[in-house]
Amino acid sequence: MKLVVTGSLGNISKPLTTELVQKGHTVTVISSNLEKQKDIEAMGAIAAIGTLEDVDFLVSTFTGTDAVYCMVPPNNYFDLSLDLIAYYRRIGNNYAQAIQQSGVKRVVNLSTIGAHLEKGSGILFGAHNVEKILNELPPDVALTHIRPTSFYYNLYAYVDMVKNQGFIAANYGADKIIPWVSPIDIAAAIAEEIVTPFVGRKVRYVASEELTGNETASILGAAMGNPDLKWKIIPNEQMLSGLEGAGMNPQIAAGLVEMYASLYSGLLAEDYYRHKPIMGRVKLTDFAKEFAAAFASATNIEPI
Repeated sequence: MKLVVTGSLGNISKPLTTELVQKGHTVTVISSNLEKQKDIEAMGAIAAIGTLEDVDFLVSTFTGTDAVYCMVPPNNYFDLSLDLIAYYRRIGNNYAQAIQQSGVKRVVNLSTIGAHLEKGSGILFGAHNVEKILNELPPDVALTHIRPTSFYYNLYAYVDMVKNQGFIAANYGADKIIPWVSPIDIAAAIAEEIVTPFVGRKVRYVASEELTGNETASILGAAMGNPDLKWKIIPNEQMLSGLEGAGMNPQIAAGLVEMYASLYSGLLAEDYYRHKPIMGRVKLTDFAKEFAAAFASATNIEPI
């Protein structure tokens, strides 16, 4: 098949591209970074260098392909002028326009846990809007929304906290379950969906392992040689103050706090538990080795 992958060579798109190429598909990878062209071509894929803000570029790249994987790239949460929800809406509209004009009939969209919510999901409301926009495409466009859970690599945000304070503190976790996911398991799900004939609309959740915050901290701590590492719950206000104090866009900081509070209350994952997937193959013990290496690098010590 002729397939288009967005997301350059990111955490999901790189293993996705590798798998699709290995299975004999013709894969075009969209990247805004010209320096990525050589790396993309070295993987056996075609590089399309351009921006998701350019609808004509998207139409040209999508035309003649069998299926497209769409994702909204991360943005800078410390950009005080960024309207994150508007950014998601703009990219979603660009995708919808390009899909219609190019005639693509199979689309896999990277969404998120909590995308079913009209309110209470914080920054994830952007992904909710993208789903709504794409669902308005003609019914002959087969559309799968991939809804991953909490990414393992989000834990990197706590490296400095563990280094300086000796614990993880957040307004979620502790004794409550966090459904974690590896980008490798997400890529595997996308690779399966994008080549599967399908009609209509579909939602697929992806998760790798369900652990409490305490269990998460224990596994990370063991990998670092600190099996007594603790996960502490802090109030929403303290979480918000910490994010804003680090220089984060206040609107985005508030959205993150609301998102995590919703995870802690159970609201965010209510639909996930109604459509619970089979767990992926990458477990936290696998990721913990990478976390320990990052911690060792930050503290200039040898990893165990």
